[in-house]
Amino acid sequence: MNAVAARKPDAPGIVIDVEGLTKSFGGRTVVKNVTMQVRRGLIYGFLGPNGSGKTTTIRMLTGLLTPDSGHGTCLGYDILTQSTEIKRHVGYMTQRFSLYTDLSIRENLEFVARVHGMPDPRGATQDAIARLGLENRASQLAGELSGGWKQRLALGACILPSPKLLLLDEPTAGVDPQARREFWDEIHHLAHEGVTVLVSTHYMDEAERCHEIAYIAYGELLTRGTVEEVVAQSGLTTYTVTGGDLTALADELQKKPGVDQVAPFGVELHVSGRDRKRLDAAIAPYRAKNTKAWRQSEPTLEDVFIELMSRSRDNFG
Repeated sequence: MNAVAARKPDAPGIVIDVEGLTKSFGGRTVVKNVTMQVRRGLIYGFLGPNGSGKTTTIRMLTGLLTPDSGHGTCLGYDILTQSTEIKRHVGYMTQRFSLYTDLSIRENLEFVARVHGMPDPRGATQDAIARLGLENRASQLAGELSGGWKQRLALGACILPSPKLLLLDEPTAGVDPQARREFWDEIHHLAHEGVTVLVSTHYMDEAERCHEIAYIAYGELLTRGTVEEVVAQSGLTTYTVTGGDLTALADELQKKPGVDQVAPFGVELHVSGRDRKRLDAAIAPYRAKNTKAWRQSEPTLEDVFIELMSRSRDNFG
């Protein structure tokens, strides 16, 4: 039976469905027992520190890397036995710019179209140039482009063959805020058209642009869901403090039982704890002094991730 004939029917709306994915390199487990589903047309964000296993996980989810154990499907194909079929429907944008710097934007895109055997490479290239607003730079060498324009060109190359699934590995690192916003606007347009997007990022504002997120630390999937669900699942109680000499207050609070996290945010201090009663007892003497303003607030996504990291164990060594 050939690979196409062996394609498994998709569960309704499910693009990725995997269970127990584990991967080790050099005797070190970099991804441990990951189980998850991704629905069609979602922008799914992967967050976590450097070396946390984000890229390895994404590659296993999509059949680009074979897990040591675990199983599942991507786009209805078995990730263990049908990776070639999966690759035909996936666009992959790496952190490092990988197109030809001595070719123009138009030449790069036309080359990609020909590699993919598209019936009208020139027409497809022109459509991609127009879609991404590259008309005025179509003849410019890729090596002369700024980071934001290189990013836009790389995205154009990824979507040229009309993939069903798009993988973006830290796509906006080193890109200015306006270019980042324009990039994310285009990603949302693609998702609206039915393309599923997996994106790894370090930026909290980008995480909040995703439909769902997953947080991975040292190879383990710690939480996943919408931003609202992830914050709610954290169980954190957070107080925001304003007033003078917050640094001294932060130093004192970090030593108190019941205070799990203290983090400065501009002219404010976020004080958080997993046990509401212990946290309230710890901060009560400081609130009684009335020298600073205290108010309970919703934990931010960054509060949640910092707290998760504090409970994670490094898998290096």
